[in-house]
Amino acid sequence: MSEDRKMLEPLTSVVSVTLRILLGALVAGFLLSLFVDGVHWGRGDLCVTVDWASTSGGDFHPFEPLPGAEVGYTPRFCAEEPTTWQQVLGVLRTAPLTVMLIGGLYLLDRLLRLAVREGVHTRGTAARLRVLGWWLLLGSLVVETAASVAGGLLLNTLTDDEVADAAWAQLWSAPYLAVLTGLGLLTFARIVGASALLRDELDAVV
Repeated sequence: MSEDRKMLEPLTSVVSVTLRILLGALVAGFLLSLFVDGVHWGRGDLCVTVDWASTSGGDFHPFEPLPGAEVGYTPRFCAEEPTTWQQVLGVLRTAPLTVMLIGGLYLLDRLLRLAVREGVHTRGTAARLRVLGWWLLLGSLVVETAASVAGGLLLNTLTDDEVADAAWAQLWSAPYLAVLTGLGLLTFARIVGASALLRDELDAVV
């Protein structure tokens, strides 16, 4: 397995260290929020940028454009003294992405450790690669939907303007890269599974 170990470096070490740093940062942030005044842990994003309703500056010109140019102004709604419900919505906008990131790193770390221990071309590696692919594919869609719905509900608590109507649809953005990466991992899982089956057949013949 030494050859497999060499092939998987430095990714194995980078993923392991990154996962530990992120977990340590989360724990440190939580402890700071308990003992340090002014540190708010887990409040999430309490501002919504309405970039689909940008307007020109009118009579208000904080920036002076050159002749023939125009400055656009995009409203950004923020909760100055957030209620409990607004804090919940703020957490729902950011927490799912954090869970997906840490979960993805954890699954990748387990995948690499198994590949180092048992080899790359094994059924176990294919199975864990498949789990990671589905995690990215479905998780990215769930995270984006949760963040957009929570953002729309938060905007409804900050303004009664028509820009808040169906705001979640405006805030939703397709996670193309994560979806394509997940599909790619599922494809590679089938390839690794096929190579593992072929390897087993060759071992049986030998």
